[in-house]
Amino acid sequence: MNNSFEFALICFTSLFAMINPFGIIPVFKPMTAGMSHADAKAIARRACLVAFLMLLVFAVAGKFLFDFFGISINSLKIVGGIIFFMLGYELLQAKFSKMKYDNVRLAKDRVEFEDHSKDIAITPLAIPILCGPGAIANVIILMHEGSSIPQKISLLGAILAVMLINYFGLVGANRLLDLLGDSGNKVMMRIMGMIVMVIAVEFFLSGARPVLIDIMSTAAMQAR
Repeated sequence: MNNSFEFALICFTSLFAMINPFGIIPVFKPMTAGMSHADAKAIARRACLVAFLMLLVFAVAGKFLFDFFGISINSLKIVGGIIFFMLGYELLQAKFSKMKYDNVRLAKDRVEFEDHSKDIAITPLAIPILCGPGAIANVIILMHEGSSIPQKISLLGAILAVMLINYFGLVGANRLLDLLGDSGNKVMMRIMGMIVMVIAVEFFLSGARPVLIDIMSTAAMQAR
């Protein structure tokens, strides 16, 4: 199997599991209740576009930002691995991320009193539901891991593909919910939770390994 194809598959799988399109639909449906199909479709389009642009910016410029602040990619891998594991565990329990849920709850409280038809497309749908800290850390790490131009392009393609799937999923939310049902949605969330947790362990170990080797090397030199 081609290395670029394997890398593209990892990018798509990790982003798909991290963003979790199936978990977003039950949130999107009540937030757009009472709106026309055209209005809900416009909100879905705007949310996915904003999230795509945000992930694109972090994928391209994230490493430079971390270098500017003196943050190593290994530190990001360790923290990202912890975040991924926590999100994956919540998905494994068929629950929404507490961070995402709190933002959605606040937005739902706000929409009872304010006109929110445009605001919810950016917050909380685009940020942090579609483009959360886990997804941001994921694209920065994967962009750094991509060793060739085709691999880096495949990451950008994976971001676009996942956002397109999210868009069409949100547009057809009613049909998809009817098709999956509550049990089917929970099964999909648990499967994606397992995938996210496996990715989390890989990220954590790949970040912790060079740090531990450096610490052991430093300790050995000082002991001489």
